[in-house]
Amino acid sequence: MEEEFLKEINKQAGQATRLLIEQAHLLEGDILVVGCSSSEVTGERIGTSSSLETAEAVFEGIYQVVLEKKLYLAAQCCEHLNRALVIEKELARRERLPVVNVVPQPKAGGSFGTTAYKRFSEPVVVEHISGQAGMDIGDTLIGMHLMEVAVPVRIHIKEIGHAHLVCARTRGKFIGGERAVYNKNML
Repeated sequence: MEEEFLKEINKQAGQATRLLIEQAHLLEGDILVVGCSSSEVTGERIGTSSSLETAEAVFEGIYQVVLEKKLYLAAQCCEHLNRALVIEKELARRERLPVVNVVPQPKAGGSFGTTAYKRFSEPVVVEHISGQAGMDIGDTLIGMHLMEVAVPVRIHIKEIGHAHLVCARTRGKFIGGERAVYNKNML
């Protein structure tokens, strides 16, 4: 992989993460779910050209911002692991999430999940989580790991490398019907 390309995707990932966090109004301790197809980032079809170098560059761009903002990153694995997530053990305990026994690999878990497993201090894998925001890099379908009401977040970065980027935040459900009054700060 060309060094300039890796630097560029690292920069794009960091900028996109910062923009999403700001627009989603994430708070310390919130969970950011990220799915990333390294194949799509390099311009190939998802699942066909897994690249650890690419995943590492994207991961580092995202993770630096996540650590700075004191958030938790949940790195979604590929469909071969049923889109399970790599998280820190501390988060699994906090959320009372059952841990499953698997170690992601580039062709079974994906390069992004593999990178997260290597980089986290105490990585574990869980099957489900309810994150407050998410980044889907390369159409990896992260929606099942967000809280129930996901809302698109539009940022000016539309791609990381060659991969389509979709960002989302979540909000509480509206209940009570037409007579209900809603807190505008929660919209």
